[in-house]
Amino acid sequence: MTDAGPLHLDALIFGGGAAGLWLLHELRRRGFSCLLIESRALGAGQTIASQGILHGGLKYSLRGLISPSAQMVSEMPSVWHSCLTGERSPDLRDVRVLSPCCFLWRTDSVASRLGLLGAKVGLRTPVQTVERTHRPEALRGAPGEVLRVDEPVIDASSLLSVLADAHRLWIILVQDPCDITLSARGPGEVDGIALRHPPTDETVSLRPRFVVLTAGEGNDKLRQALGLSREVMQRRPLHMVLVRGALPALFGHCVDGDRTRVTTTSAVDSAGRTVWHMGGELAERGVEMNEADLITQAQRELSAVLPGVDLRGAQWASYRIDRAEGRTSVGTRPDGPVWRREGNVITAWPTKLVLAPRLAEMIADEVGDPQLRDGTEALARLDFPRPAVAAPPWEVNQRWHS
Repeated sequence: MTDAGPLHLDALIFGGGAAGLWLLHELRRRGFSCLLIESRALGAGQTIASQGILHGGLKYSLRGLISPSAQMVSEMPSVWHSCLTGERSPDLRDVRVLSPCCFLWRTDSVASRLGLLGAKVGLRTPVQTVERTHRPEALRGAPGEVLRVDEPVIDASSLLSVLADAHRLWIILVQDPCDITLSARGPGEVDGIALRHPPTDETVSLRPRFVVLTAGEGNDKLRQALGLSREVMQRRPLHMVLVRGALPALFGHCVDGDRTRVTTTSAVDSAGRTVWHMGGELAERGVEMNEADLITQAQRELSAVLPGVDLRGAQWASYRIDRAEGRTSVGTRPDGPVWRREGNVITAWPTKLVLAPRLAEMIADEVGDPQLRDGTEALARLDFPRPAVAAPPWEVNQRWHS
């Protein structure tokens, strides 16, 4: 590999989550010569921990917000729908759609009643009242209306697999940071990257026009290595809850005022058990709790928001995840994608899974026109291992409690 000289390319992407893989697709679709480097498994961290909901702006409607960011989010489900039906690139017809919609329901509290009413009036995506006989099993005992909103839920693992399979030759695994040497003229001015190939101890030299960081929480260390400020990123910790057993499938949000009290999606694990993946306000407040206290709180919450659901025999677990985001002035969650260019380095955070297509378009526009097409075949022949797709949280070695 050392005899061939440096390989020139338009863009080198660090991070193989949904943002990085979608960007790789968009750049290659436009004719760019590019390569993606992942240090673990594809999607490890934020993407695989995503509940897979293609949000259409529920939280904006609960807060009564009408802004360009709210408009952007409301437009995204139609983009994904076109991809999931094969009408638009990337072709995501092989991605598993777990549910074509989410359901909204409430409790008997005044705040919950007002929240559901606000969602019904304010949501820009179609909302339908579900007749009691057509409600999901878990919501048969829910008081008041149950609404159906066109927010599909997808399986994050299959999304990663489909995006990666289309561009497998341009995705490589480099696990040891010592196998990557960055050369820069100054902060944000990368002029070369050397990759060591451990089996042969040979080195391949890359000369990218742009370096794009889409590694989520990993952007912090990458920016430090490139001499860039680490103060541009913030972390939003969550403590998610998992419940498994003979449970009915459930996808949706219990609305309480201007918040989602509990957000639940469902999957089937390798043993054939239904797993509830629970976020929302429960996961945000759970950051301050230990596992036992959070599970106790989750049991109380489910008793309150899902009356009549039998949870006897269910098993419970929790895990922590940090959502990396672009920093805002007051530390609140960004409304839309955040990216910044410094020299030839672009750092990006999509903030929500649904915004990955928009972020990819924005970065591709910034990179400009392809200039180094001739390096594509050489990049595809790089003799490096290829990363696998990360296992979902419920298949990892969690501690399950009866």
